[in-house]
Amino acid sequence: MRSRYRQAAFLTSAAKLKQAPADSGYEIAFAGRSNAGKSSAINTICDQKTLARTSKTPGRTQLLNFFSIDDERRLVDLPGYGYAKVAEGIKREWQGALSAYLEQRECLRGLMLMMDIRHPLKDFDLQMLNWADQIALPVHILLTKADKLKKGQAASTVLQVRARLQKMNDNFTVQRFSSLKRTGIDEVHDKLDEWFGIE
Repeated sequence: MRSRYRQAAFLTSAAKLKQAPADSGYEIAFAGRSNAGKSSAINTICDQKTLARTSKTPGRTQLLNFFSIDDERRLVDLPGYGYAKVAEGIKREWQGALSAYLEQRECLRGLMLMMDIRHPLKDFDLQMLNWADQIALPVHILLTKADKLKKGQAASTVLQVRARLQKMNDNFTVQRFSSLKRTGIDEVHDKLDEWFGIE
């Protein structure tokens, strides 16, 4: 476990982009459908139980949540998509904050996109990939909950997703991940290090 990620600490939450920390340094954002296990993945990657708030009710992340790794580097937990039972007005507001962040944030270096390995490449996932392709943002997909499938099935899903990604963009990569079994953490750290410019 790389100690720099273990040192991650909550910095601030923002309902709107103007409330975010100064647009400098490096940020890597985490996105995904509300039931894809995004908060659990962040906690596992940082070897902390309660860094990102997890809930049995999908869709609880309704703000941009910033976590500092060091003075220059931050992880950002973006609002989950497509599941939360909240008023339409509130949903539109936080989706607006999400798109403003993705389109305007200069220090954003890459997007970690969570997908449940049993249900990859849903409409929202494809929208996110198309958007990232248009603005040349690298994406690394974590196929979460890999423990729910047998190894052969999981490996086959990774190959299918990888083949689809290769037709879209060379900067899109994919791996298996399980918060429960702690599968794939080193690979995630390698990608984070690459995007953060850590040798």
